[in-house]
Amino acid sequence: MSAVYTVKVEESRPATDQKPSAGPVYRSIYAKDGLLDLPAGLESPWQFFSDSAKRYPSNPMLGRRQITDSKAGPYVWLTYQEAYDASIRMGSAMRSRGLNPGDRCGIYGSNCPEWIIAMEACNSQSITYVPLYDTLGATAVEFIINHAEVSIAFVQENKIPAVLSCLPRCSTNLKTIISFSRISSTQKQEAEELGVCCFSWEEFSQLGSLNYKLPPKQKTDICTIMYTSGTTGEPKGVILTNGAIAAQVLSIDHILLLTDKVATEEDSFFSFLPLAHIYDQTMESYFIYKGSSIGFWRGDIRFLMEDIQELKPTAFCGVPRVYDRIYTGINSKMSSGGALQKILFQYAYNYKLGNLEKGLAQDKAAPLLDRLIFDKIKQGLGGRIRIMLSGAAPLSGHVEEFLRVTSCSTLSQGYGLTESIGGCLTSIGDVFSMVGTVGVPMTTIEVRLESVPEMGYDALSSVPRGEICLRGKTLFSGYHKRQDLTEDVLVDGWFHTGDIGELQPNGAMKIIDRKKNIFKLSQGEYVAVENIESTYLRCPLITSIWVYGNSFESFLVAVVVPDKKAVEDWAVNHNVTGDFNSLCENLKARKYILDELNSTGRKHQLRGFEMLKAVHLEPNPFDMERDLITPTFKLKRQQLLKYYKDTVDQLYSEAKGIRV
Repeated sequence: MSAVYTVKVEESRPATDQKPSAGPVYRSIYAKDGLLDLPAGLESPWQFFSDSAKRYPSNPMLGRRQITDSKAGPYVWLTYQEAYDASIRMGSAMRSRGLNPGDRCGIYGSNCPEWIIAMEACNSQSITYVPLYDTLGATAVEFIINHAEVSIAFVQENKIPAVLSCLPRCSTNLKTIISFSRISSTQKQEAEELGVCCFSWEEFSQLGSLNYKLPPKQKTDICTIMYTSGTTGEPKGVILTNGAIAAQVLSIDHILLLTDKVATEEDSFFSFLPLAHIYDQTMESYFIYKGSSIGFWRGDIRFLMEDIQELKPTAFCGVPRVYDRIYTGINSKMSSGGALQKILFQYAYNYKLGNLEKGLAQDKAAPLLDRLIFDKIKQGLGGRIRIMLSGAAPLSGHVEEFLRVTSCSTLSQGYGLTESIGGCLTSIGDVFSMVGTVGVPMTTIEVRLESVPEMGYDALSSVPRGEICLRGKTLFSGYHKRQDLTEDVLVDGWFHTGDIGELQPNGAMKIIDRKKNIFKLSQGEYVAVENIESTYLRCPLITSIWVYGNSFESFLVAVVVPDKKAVEDWAVNHNVTGDFNSLCENLKARKYILDELNSTGRKHQLRGFEMLKAVHLEPNPFDMERDLITPTFKLKRQQLLKYYKDTVDQLYSEAKGIRV
């Protein structure tokens, strides 16, 4: 009997006329005697930072690369004391502009030291910070400023024009803009005509003082209102309290203490996922709590690996797209090596994989082979990496296995939402049987599955499946000004996530579907589209896919972003000329990709009606500029349908043999 990593704390619930059945309530074995509680006296995440500044004043805290003549040099650091002083100054400067505890301050820009200083300045004065999205376009920024009644905002220099352009429609709320760096006199003038004052970072800092009295904090105060992009409708403002955020930070420490190693002041975290999202933000709060260093990327995905090489981090959190990139990069290097190198690599891989499967810890599974064979891969990630986390979307099993074997670091896949303050389930880095799952609940949360009869998911069957529901200390307090939406998802203390999970025998959870993305084909077959997309994504010839069907049609079609090299190689082998765009229009290329996708589908047991009848090859990746994906790379299905409506109609006509 293999180990089980959860304990049952409440029995299942049968179905009634009003409610579907629900499975038992589970906790992690690491919280079997009760959920983690906040220690007395901990009232706000501000204390994590102020305590670290006292303990490690001269430790490097926030670093970025020095850019001279458009060349990136080494990382340059602010110490904990310097960042603390800057936060106190900025906080007191906000008070001098008439802000009081509970008022709202916007933060708009990519990850950098100023973002964190602005956040901590708000924490110091109990002002609620509201991240403004880098990626949702000007209308969303305007919507959030007005909806949250944001009266002051810290804005990255290159985002100031976007804020100025929406000022005429939000100057009743927004009265002060502070640039992360400089601001031009024409920009100041443009804002002043609308009654809004603008400051450079330096000017605003001068308004503050270091001996301003800080207001008392309470666990129940609202720390941040974080708007989620959502794949439908207007952004929703998720209300997160001081207590919930502090509990999340402590639970990260708790799980690392029990299953790995906690962070220390020696650790260095690489920051590149947007701070406007909960995932990276809670991780940075955790590393601040431990006195670690945080190094920021340059903001350009092309130089991501180069920044990692320079920083040499010990930890980072990524999304599957980034891990897929790393995996593909390593694989192409391996396949260009000699035959002997390949044989050695394969031998080392199989040997270490075997030991991991037997339950050996990552650093004890093959220490000699780590040094001889896998060290090159470790060096590719800077040479010091020891914790990698993946979230936001499902990580392919083969990529997760590969990185657990070869990176010389633990890799944990987790699952979470803004509403659960980031990770609420996490796989344990050294428990290999959790590969392909999102693991067990964090130590502040309980989980249960609720049946979804219309989708055929039964939480009481021998393989329990249903909607993941959460209860505990690390949950949001509702959606800002939207009691209606809050009541839709928070029922009897349980938050209904909308994600479908399958409970594994070892207690780990596997995400298998989303409650909403299901539709019927005309012959009555239900299609769970995310499952199908993740199967097709295993085909190495493509990088993205959007599968479409509806209840008026009997089959599926897809828009596919093919791998450029794969298409170009095919063209060379088949004597087809032309650039990538024209190859994507080539009928034979389209048929080649369609056949390969369907053969991948058959190999992974997709059913007949889940096969594709026609595909369109899209040379440009789905992007946020066209509003086709969310900032965490989830497909926006309504937008995709709007954008590709004519293409989809054409695909259906083609597949039915109708000439248009």
